Amino acid sequence: MRYELMLPHQIRRAIAENWPVVLPLGVLEYHGEHMAIGMDTLAVVKTLDLFEKEADIVILPPFYYGAASYAVAPPEGSGSVQVGGNQLAPFAEELFYSLLRIGFRNIHAIIHHQTENFTAGMPTDLAFKTAGRQAIFRFLERQRGEGWWGSEAMADYYSGHASGENFFNWVQVHPLMPAAMSGKYPFDHAGIGETSLMLALCPEAVDAGYFAANTGWYTATAPDASAEMGRKGVAMILDHLRAVLSA
Repeated sequence: MRYELMLPHQIRRAIAENWPVVLPLGVLEYHGEHMAIGMDTLAVVKTLDLFEKEADIVILPPFYYGAASYAVAPPEGSGSVQVGGNQLAPFAEELFYSLLRIGFRNIHAIIHHQTENFTAGMPTDLAFKTAGRQAIFRFLERQRGEGWWGSEAMADYYSGHASGENFFNWVQVHPLMPAAMSGKYPFDHAGIGETSLMLALCPEAVDAGYFAANTGWYTATAPDASAEMGRKGVAMILDHLRAVLSA
């Protein structure tokens, strides 16, 4: 369900049944002359549209204003919007804290931008990961008081943690394309992989008439893209989402 369309009784049901609450997280970044600048976020949004048809899930309004950087192209005339990680983190902490106050305990952000480096982290995902931890600590202190972890009530923390009872899992950040897809589907920037995803998920975001206008090396394989290849990638992504968004 779309969060902005939910009624309070639906929100209470989602809390009671521990539905995944998902933030589509991304950027507005130049993706060659042939593709829409919202590609990274659109890939998450459109895949969640498909996932929503098979599972109970709350989808938050997408956040497009991540740290695109100007590594691919300067912003003048290209459309890239850059908001640095230091600015993102306070916003993300307040967002996650508010969701915890509402009662959600199964909160996820899904990101596609720069996630070939997801293990080490890049500015947007690092900002939201850190914010998630900060929000959880802040919420627990408000709820339980200072010294909450050292109290006798937490004596079973490590045994509970080992069995999966970990409140630090209340907020998680995941890549749209996991490392397990490496070698099975091309990870690129505006090349055959991303262009195929858009042809499968959001064909209006691609204009083949502009392939010839591209000059970047990273777009060289884009003309070889196909909706069929994109659908194979989408199927792998959906398998990944089924695993990480299980309640």
